[in-house]
Amino acid sequence: MNILYEDAALVVVDKPVGLSSEEGVPAALRQHWNAPDAFVGVVHRLDTGVSGLMVFAKTPKAAAELSRQVTQSQNAYAVQDGRAEGRAEAPQFVKQYRAVIAGGPDEHLPEGGTLRDYLFKDSRKGRVFPVSRPRKGVREAVLEYRILQTAGENSLTEITLHTGRTHQIRVQFASRKHPLAGDGKYGSRVKGNIALQSCGLQFRHPESGEPMAFTLPLPEGEVWTKFL
Repeated sequence: MNILYEDAALVVVDKPVGLSSEEGVPAALRQHWNAPDAFVGVVHRLDTGVSGLMVFAKTPKAAAELSRQVTQSQNAYAVQDGRAEGRAEAPQFVKQYRAVIAGGPDEHLPEGGTLRDYLFKDSRKGRVFPVSRPRKGVREAVLEYRILQTAGENSLTEITLHTGRTHQIRVQFASRKHPLAGDGKYGSRVKGNIALQSCGLQFRHPESGEPMAFTLPLPEGEVWTKFL
């Protein structure tokens, strides 16, 4: 695990594939610090099979402030995309992703836009399904995307999440016949890791209020190299 930034309030890491964000990363940080009882506040999550940027709080006060920014952003996006009424505000906690998806732009998926779906999480099956209307256990999922480049049978796509639903990016693209490369659970025939990376993270420092922004280059791996 690569630590990109650290101070007394927070730590920003590039989480590797295979390490859980809720238990694996905190345990790895405590081991790195040689401090088994150190506070590690989890303020957002990333699937175990997905790599990329995450920020963790090192104090309860920092965790509360970062969590407030997450909530503010969720509310701001809800106003922005029409799911709620209120005064338009700029989101303070911004999560950007890149993915390699099957195919290129078509009638199911234009070159860019906003995807909206109702998603149902089936915990027994460990899967998320798109459904046609709201009901118990269903949550609305919204994201913005832009297809940056198509090479052969795949496309590199840039994504900004408006909501943070389980498997959201994976399901929303798969339901439009464009599964993420390597995501066999949702229909990909490509072997390997899920081609999804948390590549951009913006927030305000929980103590100073200073804007902070982090980005990552394309990951290594055969599915990504065609877009370098």
